[in-house]
Amino acid sequence: MSSHTNLGRRQFLKVSVLAGGGLMVGIDFGWTRARAAAAGAFTPNAWVSVHPDGRVSLVCPRNEMGQDVHTSLTMLLAEELAVDPKQVNVEEAPPDPVYINKLMGSQITGGSTSIRDAWDPLRKAGATARAMLVSAAAARWKVPAAECHAASGYVIHDNRRLAYGALATEAARLPVPDDVPLKSAGEFSLIGKPLPRLDGSDKARGRTIFGIDVKQPGMKYAALATCPVLGGRVASFDASKAQKRPGVRKVVDIGEGVAVIADHYWIARSALADVAIRWDEGPGAALDTAAIYAALEQAKDRPGAAVKQAGDAAAVLARTKPIEARYTSQMLAHVTLEPPNCLALVSSRGVDVWTSTQFPPRARDVAAQVAAVRAEQVRVHPQFIGGGFGRRLDVDFIGQAVAIAKAVPGTPVKLIWTREDDVSHDFYRPPSLHLLSAALEGGRISAFAHKMISPSITNRLFPGVVNDGIDGFMTEGIVNFTYDIPNLDLRTVIQEVGLRVGYWRSVSNALNAFAIESFVDELAHEAGRNPVAFRLALLDGKPRQRAVLERAAKDAGFDAKPSSGRAFGVASMECYDSHVALVAELSGTGDHAKLEKLTYAVDCGVAVHPDQVIAQIEGGAVTGLINTLRSKVTIRNGRVEQSNFDNFRIPRMPEVPPIEVTLIPSDARPGGIGEAGVPLVAPAIANALFGLTGKRVRALPLEDAGVTFV
Repeated sequence: MSSHTNLGRRQFLKVSVLAGGGLMVGIDFGWTRARAAAAGAFTPNAWVSVHPDGRVSLVCPRNEMGQDVHTSLTMLLAEELAVDPKQVNVEEAPPDPVYINKLMGSQITGGSTSIRDAWDPLRKAGATARAMLVSAAAARWKVPAAECHAASGYVIHDNRRLAYGALATEAARLPVPDDVPLKSAGEFSLIGKPLPRLDGSDKARGRTIFGIDVKQPGMKYAALATCPVLGGRVASFDASKAQKRPGVRKVVDIGEGVAVIADHYWIARSALADVAIRWDEGPGAALDTAAIYAALEQAKDRPGAAVKQAGDAAAVLARTKPIEARYTSQMLAHVTLEPPNCLALVSSRGVDVWTSTQFPPRARDVAAQVAAVRAEQVRVHPQFIGGGFGRRLDVDFIGQAVAIAKAVPGTPVKLIWTREDDVSHDFYRPPSLHLLSAALEGGRISAFAHKMISPSITNRLFPGVVNDGIDGFMTEGIVNFTYDIPNLDLRTVIQEVGLRVGYWRSVSNALNAFAIESFVDELAHEAGRNPVAFRLALLDGKPRQRAVLERAAKDAGFDAKPSSGRAFGVASMECYDSHVALVAELSGTGDHAKLEKLTYAVDCGVAVHPDQVIAQIEGGAVTGLINTLRSKVTIRNGRVEQSNFDNFRIPRMPEVPPIEVTLIPSDARPGGIGEAGVPLVAPAIANALFGLTGKRVRALPLEDAGVTFV
C-alpha cells in the first residue's frame, strides 16, 4: 500500500460551527468521495475543534498504547495551528468509517502507521484552521490577512492580538481556503523538537485510566474458566457449590467457558474452583509442537507465491554448488502488561463496552453479534492500552464479556483474565520455516533464494483479503529486501497448522530478518569478507541504508576480529519505510554469553518526536530479546505448556544491555518506528554468537541450542 496519498482540500476538510460557538475542522484520513457517496453523505474524519474558551480538541484516530500518538499526532496539528500542544485536549475516537487508517484499510492502530497515515491530513487541517482564524481577525480589524500572523493560540497584528477562542465562531463561517501552504522543515518549531509526553505526568503519578482500571456504578466482576485445550467447549458443569458462596451472583455458560459473576473479582476467581466442568476437548486435543513443524516441513516443496524476483536465480543455482541453510522461528505469546479485560453493559439501550482495543470497529461488531443487536446500538469507549503488540487487534475477550453481561441485563460486568488465561489462550506468533540458498561469485552474492513457510494470520482475521497466495503480512522483510543481487527468488508458502495465530510486534519482519540476515552473514564468512563490508557492497543503490549501516558499525566500534572472548554481530534492513542497522556486542566463553551492548542507527525520515522515536527503538529492542533469547510457546495434547512468567521467561532488567540509538537526520517523509527496533535483534545477536563461539544457531530461541545468556 502506498504511504503517500494526495488529498485535495475538499477531500479531507469540512468546517462547521460548534454548538455554542466555535470552529470545527474535519479531516479525512483517506475515506474517498466514492465510498462516502455510497454511504449517502460525505462524513470527514478526526474532528479538530477550536472552542470559544480557546481550548483545542483533537479526536485521535489511533489508540494510545504507549507508542506516543497522543503527543506525536498533537504535535502535527499544533505545528500548523500555531498552538501550544498542552492546549490540545485529546479524545479517543469511537468506531466510525471516517477514522479509517488508509495504510491498513480499517480503523486499526498497528503496522507502525499512525504518523505515516496522519502526516499530511493533520498538518493540513491545522494550517487551514489557522488561515481561517487569521482571516477572521483581519476582517474584524479591517486589515489585510497577510499583515497578520498566528502564534501560541493568538492572531497578532502589530501590538494587537485576539485569542483563537474569540475568533472561532466567525472563522467557521468563512469559506475554506484553497491549498494553504504547509511549513517547510526549516520552519518547524515543534516537529523534531524535544517535548515531554503529554500523558507522561499522569502515567508517572498513576492517574491514567487503562481498560483494567475502568469502573461503573453497580459494577460486578467476572472470572472465566475456558477449556485447557485450544478450541474446546463446555460439555456440562455443576455450579451448585460455587453458587452458595457469599457474593456470587450468577454462574454462566457461554459455550467456550463458564463464568462466575460476583461482587468482587477475587470472589469470582476463587469460586471458579468450586465449579465442576466437563470439557469437550474437540479435535484440538491432537495438536502438538512436533505436528505443527511437521506440517511446515511437508509444505516445503510447494512453489508458493513469488514475492520478489530478478534475473534467473534457479538457473544460476542449478549450475553451481549452492550454499544452503534452513532456519526456524518459534511460536510466541504477547504477554502484554495489562492482561485482556473488558467492562460490558447490556441494557435496553443496547451495549456499552469499555475496553483497551487496537480495533474499535471489530470490538463494536463482536459486541453486536453476541448481544444480537444492531452495530449502531453498540457504544465502544476506547481506553488507554497497557500494551498492545497486536494482541488487542483480536477481540475474543470483548465477545466473552458481552456474553457474560448479557446474562445480567442492566448490570455492568467486568471480565478480567489472569496471566495464565492470557498465556494459554493467546493468538500466537506464527511458527515459520525458512529455506535459503545462494551462490557466490567474486566475493559477492550472484543468486539468492528464500522460501518462507508459515500460517497466514490474515486468512484468519480478514478472510478473503489474501489473493494469489500472497499475505502482505507474511511478505514483510521480503518485499522490502534491500540488497542488490542480480538473481533473486523470494517466495512465501501459506501452510495452516491448526493453531490460532495473531499479529505479534513487527509480524513477519522479525521472522524473515532472522533467517535472511543470519544467512547473509553466513555468506560473508563463506566469502572471507568482513560482514559489514560485504553488506555495504550490496547497497550501492540504497544510500539511506548504507548510511545507517556505516553509522551503526562506527558507533559500535565494529571489529570483525576482536580480542578473544568478545564478538560483534551486525544486521541491517528497511522496514515500515524506515532504515535500520544494529550491531550487537557479546562477551563470554564456550556456551555462556553476555550481552554487552546493542547499537542502533536509524533513519526514519522526519522524526516528529525524536525522544519518543528513541524510546520506541529501545522498547523494540527489549521485545526483540523476547524473540531471541529463551521465550517460546510449545503445545502438547492441544494444551499450551507455558502459563506465566516462570515458564514463559522474558528478559529481566539485568539481562537488558545498554542500548544506544543514533537518529540520522533526514527530510524524507516519516517512516514507521513502533516496531522497527524488533526484527534485527535476533540476527545481530546470532551473528555475534557465531563470532564468539563458532556455533551457527539457525533456530529461535537461541538458548534451545545450548547457549546460556547471563
